[in-house]
Amino acid sequence: MRGHAPDSDQQRAFIRRLPKAELHLHLEGAVTPETLVELSRRHDGTPLSLEGARAIYDYTDFTGFLMAFKAVTERLRTAEDYELITYRMLGRLAAQGVVHAEIYVSVGVVYYWGRSEFEPLFAGMERGRMRAEADFGITAYWIFDAVRHFGTDAAAKVFRKAAEMRRDHTSIIGIGIGGDERHTGAAPFRELYAEARDAGLHLTAHAGESVGPEGIWGALNIGAERIGHALTAIHDSELMAILAERQIPIEVCVSSNVRTGCCMHLADHPVRRFFESGLMITLNSDDPAMFLSDLEDEYWLANNEFGFSEEHLRELAANSIEASFLPAERKIDLLRQIEETF
Repeated sequence: MRGHAPDSDQQRAFIRRLPKAELHLHLEGAVTPETLVELSRRHDGTPLSLEGARAIYDYTDFTGFLMAFKAVTERLRTAEDYELITYRMLGRLAAQGVVHAEIYVSVGVVYYWGRSEFEPLFAGMERGRMRAEADFGITAYWIFDAVRHFGTDAAAKVFRKAAEMRRDHTSIIGIGIGGDERHTGAAPFRELYAEARDAGLHLTAHAGESVGPEGIWGALNIGAERIGHALTAIHDSELMAILAERQIPIEVCVSSNVRTGCCMHLADHPVRRFFESGLMITLNSDDPAMFLSDLEDEYWLANNEFGFSEEHLRELAANSIEASFLPAERKIDLLRQIEETF
């Protein structure tokens, strides 16, 4: 992190005071190298050193990122592991002024590793979530994420598990598809999304991250209520107009897009053009431990690199609350708090 001048420190303090939601965050991608070492000591015959763990997070493209994500998930094996990473993640979020988070958990990857029972692992996540709410005042919802390139049968298992478990766990709020969209578009998941919607689940989708605007059109066509990334929408004026007209929330992840090489240069990121075009954007960290940028940093980038004023940042924070799946009463209270933040 760069050194800060006094006015920079004041701006960061404002960002921390600003109540905001994190809407595009992967539980597994929030595992720091230090915690990965701790997990490795629990499960590996030859544990990782801190240097070795940091090397896993050192990559140059989207494929390298997927391999780093794999290295973390293969060391998440017990309820205690999931409780640990959930509690630590939410504690770090609360320290940045995050009041609510909607967190992707890669249930599809859990099944990929052959762990047939997800419920015991989820029990650990819930313990971590409830401890964090009691200790830090932050709330959280879960979004069960399927891996698109594992296919529709694998996704069906994830989405139906979300519907089944939601009957007893209202913290399970929605479903999504992540993974490598270069291999599989959204269209094959249309019927599964309709089934999930009918089960009372909200619908999200990663789209337009590593492919063109057609990926975003596909996500809209299967009913996604929020779009993760949507980076390439900037190349399709008709799509930009539709997104602005419908006010479909876009979960923008600036540092993520640059670090994975999906956007080659920070200055080229369309976040400012999205905002000026009237899109309903929110700022998010995606995988903060892997991209070395938390939500506070993303707001700082918006201010320092893209010229977003304090009033703009307040608008982005309000967008994050409005785009969340929180009940209306809580949204109204948090929006009031944002207006009162100076």
